[in-house]
Amino acid sequence: MNDWFHKQGGRDRFIDWLALDSKLNSTLGDAWSRIKDYWNAGSSYFARFQLVGWRRLLNEFASESLTMLFGGFVVLYGLALPAFQEFDESKFLTGRYAVKFLDVNGNEIGKRGILHNDSVPLDEIPDVLIKATLATEDRRFFEHYGVDVLGTLRALVTNVQANEVVQGGSTLTQQLAKNLFLSSERSLQRKVKELFLSFLLESRYSKREILKLYFDRAYMGGGTFGAEAASQYYFGKSVRDISMAEAAVLAGLFKAPTKYSPLVDLAASRARTNQVLDNLVEAGYYTAGQVHAARINPAKIVEARATTSPDWFLDWAYEEVQRIADGKNQYVLTARTTVDLTLQRQAEEALAASLRKEGRSNNFHSGAIVVMETDGKVRAIVGGPDYGESQFNRATHAKRQPGSSFKVYVYATAMENGFTPETMVRDASRSCGNWSPSNYGGGGGSGARIPLWNALARSLNTVATELSFVVGREKVIEMTKRLGIEGVKKTCSMALGDGGITVLEHTGGFATFANGGKLAKPYGILDITTSKGDLLYSRERDEPPAPQVLSRHVAEEMNVMLNRVVTEGTGGMANLDFTNVAGKTGTSTGPKDAWFMGFTGKYVAGVWVGNDDNRPMRMGVTGGHQAAPIWHDLMTVAHADMNIPTIPGLAPHPKQVEEQQRLAEIRAQQVAAGLAPIQTDASKPQSIMPPKTREALKMLVSALRKANGEPAAPPEAPHVPQHEDPKQAPQPVNRPDRRATLFDTSHDDLSIPASAPPPPGQQASPTALP
Repeated sequence: MNDWFHKQGGRDRFIDWLALDSKLNSTLGDAWSRIKDYWNAGSSYFARFQLVGWRRLLNEFASESLTMLFGGFVVLYGLALPAFQEFDESKFLTGRYAVKFLDVNGNEIGKRGILHNDSVPLDEIPDVLIKATLATEDRRFFEHYGVDVLGTLRALVTNVQANEVVQGGSTLTQQLAKNLFLSSERSLQRKVKELFLSFLLESRYSKREILKLYFDRAYMGGGTFGAEAASQYYFGKSVRDISMAEAAVLAGLFKAPTKYSPLVDLAASRARTNQVLDNLVEAGYYTAGQVHAARINPAKIVEARATTSPDWFLDWAYEEVQRIADGKNQYVLTARTTVDLTLQRQAEEALAASLRKEGRSNNFHSGAIVVMETDGKVRAIVGGPDYGESQFNRATHAKRQPGSSFKVYVYATAMENGFTPETMVRDASRSCGNWSPSNYGGGGGSGARIPLWNALARSLNTVATELSFVVGREKVIEMTKRLGIEGVKKTCSMALGDGGITVLEHTGGFATFANGGKLAKPYGILDITTSKGDLLYSRERDEPPAPQVLSRHVAEEMNVMLNRVVTEGTGGMANLDFTNVAGKTGTSTGPKDAWFMGFTGKYVAGVWVGNDDNRPMRMGVTGGHQAAPIWHDLMTVAHADMNIPTIPGLAPHPKQVEEQQRLAEIRAQQVAAGLAPIQTDASKPQSIMPPKTREALKMLVSALRKANGEPAAPPEAPHVPQHEDPKQAPQPVNRPDRRATLFDTSHDDLSIPASAPPPPGQQASPTALP
């Protein structure tokens, strides 16, 4: 053949495809033959194991059972894992510390730890109290393994017959699991966790240990935990000495300590006590005749006292004490706190009033409030609607989505990177993967150009999202860490507050803006002393000064924009007519969370409302309409006077200026009328001593001088030079102490001569003026 391919020797230089194809076919054919041989051999071998008839049915049943058992095990593991993650053995160690808490002025406000938990062994708790508790809460306690199916069915039938909840379906172990590890939310997820935690407790502790923990850890109302503290609180005696009637009162408190407290509702408490006595008879522990005396002679409650224990605050403060005292080998402590009892009560009332007024109609039943000063000094904490129903502190432990209130950290990051309140931005944003932001009410933005402050005031999601992309989401996360907020994750919708944050953390973050850019880490402990009176901790001594984590210029510009949120934007319902307010609203998707975070020149406060089980609220609920009014009402009563500092970056409020001018005019009129002295040195406080008191003191001093053998009017004291070295300063002259025998009213000197200290073993003279 005369072609180019043969001329170039192409067939000799390329692969012999025919040989390759032949070898490949041969190899595959041999392999397939071997596979069939192996298959036939295996089938012949396993044929001898083939089952027929009833044996095959039994084998199929066993195989299916094992498969379902394995699948069930996987499902149970998946359900149990969240419960086991809630298990924290440190919850059992709350008796390690015994802490007495004081307010700023040194008055006792409450206790936590072993002082009210573990003082009475189980063997010394009266048998009647144990039986009353078991008869009412868990009659088969010693027979079940954490969950009582029969008891639950019996309680269900009893409650249906009574048309009300007379008996509970949860066992003591389940109740203990809820009290130690879980909140009181009514959800299937919580019940599943409670179930597995009960099994875990039963496997690790004996019945007696579980019963002791139950008596020690249960909240009993009035800020008391445990049967011993409740007995002291309600009856003024140890639980060792209570009668049957008193035991019935205590046993009735486990279900709802606030509702059935004899100091809150005596009639409800008496009715609950009779139910407990009925249960004692029905359970066979006592006869009707034996409980008759307790019915006709009800327990006598000690004189009612005002319950002012700030329990939400104390729970958090107790955690702070344990953190501070860890490793110092001191366990009996006294801690002076920052709480303001009046402000605490006002905050609790503000939340309770809102839940009563709007909670049912708007489908929210929980909330939390934190109030602090601008340096982070926590003054009040409300961790939920009812401390007696649930001691889970939503203000310090519940991580909720902050919604648009998170945008302040995005805007602050933008301000650090060249933006200003007047920077023009577009009401639009790019997409992130398959997600695109939309503003409240729908729509991806109008595309209009608006100033930055206006975008924040209107809470536009598009602008906040685009800002996070422009400046970098990593920088936003770094900003939150600087301000003391941990756990923020990088996501597409991060700028819209899609992560979890506590009310306490969020309030501390806003406090940084309120004080001009310094870190405002929340604190509630001023000092801690040991049982011997030694100072273990002092905030003033042991804590470093707050660092400047945000430039003052940025903080001031942020405050200007946050003020316009209240005056011209979504936070209008939080505006106060007597001082400036800066803040931000927040609403999460659902809506499931509604926030208002705001501050004046004196206080920073965060308000959250929602539901414990994360159910959505009524459509239309927003932070501006539900949380902001709570904030407004609380701040209105919290500011008792007009002595309110000015927010950095803002001018004084006109009402505050008017008030200062009014006080200045009144002062000038008093000076003109001779009713007030002219104050020449503003640094020296004016005397508040009445003239008659001053004259009486002059007479007393004159009499003392005359009795001491001194001239009634002492000569003018010579000038004493100031010495840098205290050792060079002249020492006072010691004079013997003498008693006054008469009064001389002719002199006006108020100075009192110093007397020598008494010799050892002698008492000081009682004539010293107070």
